Amino acid sequence: MKKVNHLNSERIPEQFNIQKFQLDLMTWFQREKRDLPWRKDRDPYKIWVSEIMLQQTRVDTVIPYFNRFISRFPTPEALAGADEQEVLKEWEGLGYYSRARNLQSAVKEVVEKYDGNIPDNPAELGRLKGIGPYTKGAILSIAFNQPEPAVDGNVMRVLSRILYVEEDIAKASTKKLFEKLAREVISHDDPSSFNQGLMELGALICTPKNPQCMLCPVQEHCEAFHAGLEQTLPVKSKGKKQKIQPYYVIIAVNDHQEVLIEQRPKRGLLAGLYQFPMAPAEKRDIAQLKNWFLNEYGLRINHLELLGHEKHVFSHLVWEMDIVKASLEGGTLSLKRASWAKEEELQILPFPVSHQKIMQYFQESTP
Repeated sequence: MKKVNHLNSERIPEQFNIQKFQLDLMTWFQREKRDLPWRKDRDPYKIWVSEIMLQQTRVDTVIPYFNRFISRFPTPEALAGADEQEVLKEWEGLGYYSRARNLQSAVKEVVEKYDGNIPDNPAELGRLKGIGPYTKGAILSIAFNQPEPAVDGNVMRVLSRILYVEEDIAKASTKKLFEKLAREVISHDDPSSFNQGLMELGALICTPKNPQCMLCPVQEHCEAFHAGLEQTLPVKSKGKKQKIQPYYVIIAVNDHQEVLIEQRPKRGLLAGLYQFPMAPAEKRDIAQLKNWFLNEYGLRINHLELLGHEKHVFSHLVWEMDIVKASLEGGTLSLKRASWAKEEELQILPFPVSHQKIMQYFQESTP
């Protein structure tokens, strides 16, 4: 018979053996954990960078970015003193660029206020820009071995199955519930291995679809498995439908073989990154595009050629992009945030993934 759980919680099954669950999970993690670069040591700076990069991004994608980023900015002081455009260039392709800005802003505060030492106090760490409850818990538990929960989507999925929690994980109240449950079951002897074990289990075994229950090191503790409902949990309501935004993306080249680019506003989506001119295509056909371009940029288009179509998906919207090449016949560039750039300059400036695709059209269409 399983040892009875002695914690005063209505949500943890009475028969749930917390100590045995902790031991089984951590033993498996120590045996099977992946060799990841941020696990080489417990440097809180490296753990912080990795956790920010891993938000919304797969581990395999993050590894080369992490290695390059740490090579370029090996210490908090190096990142704090870097130009923002350098940081964004190293982040180029990872997306969610506000993560990079918030990281640099918070690291500057660490350098100025804490002499470059990442604070191990939960309140101080949690006040830094871009550090929410999950990132705070990950840093405190992995780097400083403090018993702080680190609850993200992976962990909610694992715990919803283990503890048979049927609340909708899309709701903020459910996230709070899982943080409470994680705090009750976390190991106080080795919270670093426990939290990383939950993360690893969610990534490798307890996957969103077709969990590999026969390989699971904590199968005997899993209430959903015993009920035959491991495929049903977690419960997650559907989010809002993505909005579709059609655009013309314009490749305009002058007589010096320079291409027209512009910097996006300092706030909002893809803030501060560079792009090729984008014209909203709703209620505007390609013939009207010449007038729009003249009004926006002060340049006259003689001829337009459709080169292709690209789609870029964000979490909340979809860009449908028709790529057109514009032959110019005069005018003076009037938009302050726009400028002419040679091809080699495009390799230095930070562009979002959506416009890295457009760069190929420019290269292929220019002699």
